[in-house]
Amino acid sequence: MARTALVTGASSGIGREIARELDKRGFRVILAARREDRLRELAEELSDSRVIACDLSRREECERLYEETKAERLTVLVNNAGFGKLGRFEEIPLDDELAMIDTNVKALHILTKLFLQDFIREDRGYILNVASSAGLMPGGPLMATYYATKAYVTSLTGAIYEELKQADSSVSISALCPGPVDTEFNSVANAQFGVKSISAEYCAKRAVEGLFARQLIITPERGMGLAAKAAQLAPRRISLAITGQLQSGKQKDKE
Repeated sequence: MARTALVTGASSGIGREIARELDKRGFRVILAARREDRLRELAEELSDSRVIACDLSRREECERLYEETKAERLTVLVNNAGFGKLGRFEEIPLDDELAMIDTNVKALHILTKLFLQDFIREDRGYILNVASSAGLMPGGPLMATYYATKAYVTSLTGAIYEELKQADSSVSISALCPGPVDTEFNSVANAQFGVKSISAEYCAKRAVEGLFARQLIITPERGMGLAAKAAQLAPRRISLAITGQLQSGKQKDKE
């Protein structure tokens, strides 16, 4: 029986490349995202896959995804679905931010809990929660909600990691925390980065390597971990000021 992985947000970017990387390693890959046409296009190039179109910003859709896949006895869960928005906190529409929280936090939380319970019962399995270098920082002016959601992801993942360790469990959980990656995220967030992005392919390869090496925090770029640690050690108000300046450079010129 083939090992099976579920990848959310698999229609583009990091999720799509992680699906490809797992396929290369012989996994049957279940692809989940809103855009069914994109998923089916990807499925055609994979050796063994299944497509489930769903909107994970809705709790009932998260629960449906679990119910439709729990019999597959997953080996790997990749919580990748998520997005960001750039702008001043008071100016970003509330509905956009609530959708971001529902997708980046609630969906990840629900799927992690449901599949983790199964993994623990069988004492096996890997969970990869896709966070961001934003989740390692004190905060992010001009991307306040996005940074907060990713801090939630890294905090939750770290706590579960330690609980599993204390229980001497064979289940592993990791958080992927890359810096800028060349994906559709930039256009959705209405942002452009002033520093060089890594490719989604490179990010996915390092992510999967780190997952199976049971790393808690996976930082694909060599210097990103050191930069995040420096930001954590610096006084919070200084870190926030520096991050705010960097975020300002991401804003696209308005036409």
